[in-house]
Amino acid sequence: DEIPTVVGIFSAFGLVFSVSLFAWICCQRKSSKSNKTPPYKFVHVLKGVDIYPENLNSKKKFGADDKSEAKNKSAVTKNPLHLDLEKRDLNGNFPKTTTKMQSSPDLENSSPKHFAERKKDSVSPDSLKSITSLSSEDKQDKLGTLFFSLEYNFEKKAFVVNIKEARGLPAMDEQSMTSDPYIKMTILPEKKHKVKTRVLRKTLDPAFDETFTFYGIPYSQIQDLTLHFMVLSFDRFSRDDVIGEVLIPLAGIELSEGRLLMDREIIKRNVRKSSGRGELLVSLCYQSTTNTLTVVVLKARHLPKSDVSGLSDPYVKVNLYHAKKRISKKKTHVKKCTPNAVFNELFVFDIPCEGLDDISIEFLVLDSDRGSRNEVIGRLTLGSSAEGTGGEHWKEICEYPRRQIAKWHMLCDG
Repeated sequence: DEIPTVVGIFSAFGLVFSVSLFAWICCQRKSSKSNKTPPYKFVHVLKGVDIYPENLNSKKKFGADDKSEAKNKSAVTKNPLHLDLEKRDLNGNFPKTTTKMQSSPDLENSSPKHFAERKKDSVSPDSLKSITSLSSEDKQDKLGTLFFSLEYNFEKKAFVVNIKEARGLPAMDEQSMTSDPYIKMTILPEKKHKVKTRVLRKTLDPAFDETFTFYGIPYSQIQDLTLHFMVLSFDRFSRDDVIGEVLIPLAGIELSEGRLLMDREIIKRNVRKSSGRGELLVSLCYQSTTNTLTVVVLKARHLPKSDVSGLSDPYVKVNLYHAKKRISKKKTHVKKCTPNAVFNELFVFDIPCEGLDDISIEFLVLDSDRGSRNEVIGRLTLGSSAEGTGGEHWKEICEYPRRQIAKWHMLCDG
């Protein structure tokens, strides 16, 4: 009886030892994988209209060809994970022959200081380092500098934009005195190509190093395009803060000789005036027998431009409120590229109470943007407590039920 007992005890100890050893090996493998340096190079491939990219190689090479390039690149950025991949081609591989540059031969390994020396109106890195010594008024005027490169690949008929970094951004978070920046880029005037970078947390000197490749843009049309960079700071709990913008007309910029490195100061966004929000034509009818409210969104006119292209993609969102609580919402279709939109869309709302005393209706005119949150162009509120034409229109539909009454209204700030 004692022998089977001893065998069982040794078997149990052996099993526990084997499980513990297996778990230790798995933990070691997991920790070794997590310690590996992730590739922080982002390459975006964007399809065009009629030309599509060739098959990309699955192998991505990260790092420079020689130690001297890595040493020069380390002087550019403080982040040791920000790798030097400027000499990679569109397939992510290093070409054997060096690319002919439009500027000086050593421009490939130039630091942000070299960027700033090319433009007299640029902000030098030394001044960005000493920005803490500036007055509060100077800090508000200085929005930082954006560094990027432009290139056209004639073999693949592709327009390549590399957003390198931004320096000296203002702090949008008053508590942490930092920002969570990212960049939206749009090719104007058609707004056909909209892209954005990833968000970099808690930094005023973000190093994005993201390459966007646009296929299907003929070189002959490059001169007619304009690049619009919008620099924003991500906000988890509300609308993202707009830091500023950069507008680059491509007319006169020669890309036939190779990559062109550029830097521009970030300027304050051109905010629309509240007096020019446009007008909205709506028609309302209250059916007392069925206790319903019929709303027709007819037209919008003189809408302001949503960006530097001068064109908006408006649509209208209709919200029904009962005692200041939203109980229903509707929205129209998007009208592309027009400041004078014709909607002609009808919505029927069921009223939860007798009469319209505690009912109000809100119209939000928004600009559709697939790349980010839709921006509010203007707002209109109709109800018993509304002022101006909104209150007058509401009073008429209450006095004349079963009659469709239409009026133009000026839009106010969103």
